[in-house]
Amino acid sequence: MQKKQESLPISLLDNIQSAGAGYDLLRYVSLPDLLGSESEALLYFMGRNLARKFDLQAVGDIIYFFEKVGWGRLELFKEKSNELEFHLLADAVVQRLTTELNTEFRLEAGFLAEAITMLKGKECECIEEVRSKIHQVEFNVIYVD
Repeated sequence: MQKKQESLPISLLDNIQSAGAGYDLLRYVSLPDLLGSESEALLYFMGRNLARKFDLQAVGDIIYFFEKVGWGRLELFKEKSNELEFHLLADAVVQRLTTELNTEFRLEAGFLAEAITMLKGKECECIEEVRSKIHQVEFNVIYVD
């Protein structure tokens, strides 16, 4: 039986350094091979699990997390009664979208769904849509309660 782990402080990210290329190879080449046809679903749940590991207190912490781990600049674009719309931008996103690798954003979607679930106290799911022409990813976090 696994012990309940304490939340990691968001400041832990200040001590992590990465150039990014090695991470991208693991993420877009090795993990899909390892995870097979269930890769996208498993990455989504890996993202959800990752969010549970950190002490996220506000949307600003989520934005900070995205930037520190190299996922890009996340912006809260629109807030409705049952949905939040985020946009993910940055040079790193442009590079990911223009590479010959088969990129996806399921890990980020899962992280965002769980982070908002934790902040709002309502179960959420997240759907991402890649806008290749404008080099942007849109995340719609929907409350499912």
